[in-house]
Amino acid sequence: MEIDLLQYEKDLISRGYEYICGIDEAGRGPLAGPVCAAAVILPNRLVIDGVNDSKKLSEKKREKLYNEIIESALAYSVQFVFQDVIDEINIRQATHAAMQNAVNGLKIHPDILIVDGNDNIDFNNIETLYIKKGDSLSQSIAAASILAKVTRDRYIVELSKDYPEYGLEKHKGYATKAHMEAIRKYGVQPIHRKTFMTDKVLGINKTN
Repeated sequence: MEIDLLQYEKDLISRGYEYICGIDEAGRGPLAGPVCAAAVILPNRLVIDGVNDSKKLSEKKREKLYNEIIESALAYSVQFVFQDVIDEINIRQATHAAMQNAVNGLKIHPDILIVDGNDNIDFNNIETLYIKKGDSLSQSIAAASILAKVTRDRYIVELSKDYPEYGLEKHKGYATKAHMEAIRKYGVQPIHRKTFMTDKVLGINKTN
C-alpha cells in the first residue's frame, strides 16, 4: 500500500496549523565532518513528486529535488555543527543544536515542528511532533532530509580537495573500509571526530 506522505500534514492542517515545519539531519554517524540539520516549511498540500527519505534516493535525484524544494519552500534553513563541537558536547547534543539552529534560522515562525526520531529537543516552546522514521512518512521531514543530505555532501566534496588521500568525496566521511585504512595510514586530521576514533577504526587489537 502506497504511503500518503502528506498524512501528518493534512491532519495538522485540519486542526488549524498553517506553518508546518519538517526537520531532519544528515551526518550523525560519520567519522569526519559536521552534522547538518535542515528545517523547511512547504506550502500546505503542495506535493513534490519523488520526495522521500534522502537515503533511498540517488545522488542525481536528491540534487534535482533539492532545487525543487528550495524553489517551492516558504522558508528553509540549513545549519552545521562541526566536529570540534561534536567532540566537546557529543553527537546527540550536537544534532539537537543543529536542529535548534535550523529552526532559529527560519524567516517564518512555525506553528508546529514535525521532527524525525523520538528525541526530546528544546525548541523554545514551539509545539513539536516526533515521528519515528518520519523521513519515510512525512513529505516535510523527507524534504528536510534531502536539504540536509545534499548540503552536507556538497560541503564534504569541497573538503575532500584539502584531504585527497582520505577519499571523502566517495564515502562522505563514513566509516568505510577505505576511510579507516586511510586514517591508519595518514593519521587523524582536524576534520575527524576524535571521540569517534575507536580501537576498531584505528586498527588497534587489544587481544593478547
